[in-house]
Amino acid sequence: MEHGEKHITIVDDQGNEQLCEVLFTFENDTFNKSYVLYYPIDAQDDDEIEIHASSFEPNENGEDGELMPIETDEEWEMIEETLNTFLAEEDEE
Repeated sequence: MEHGEKHITIVDDQGNEQLCEVLFTFENDTFNKSYVLYYPIDAQDDDEIEIHASSFEPNENGEDGELMPIETDEEWEMIEETLNTFLAEEDEE
């Protein structure tokens, strides 16, 4: 996972792969982490898209990396605020 990637493949607990489109990535200095917001590509035509969020740590080369779960309510609140700001800016365009 790198900043700027358009697609990522998510593997669930059963080992099923799902191709997802990256909505956007961002860094947060408070939590000292990078985050990615994404949604399944097959959900693009649905009326309502479920957006997923994970933190990620790039590997030593700055490429790929590992997605990590969001750990605290404070992180979720910050992500929701960031997403709402992003969506409001998209509506203005």
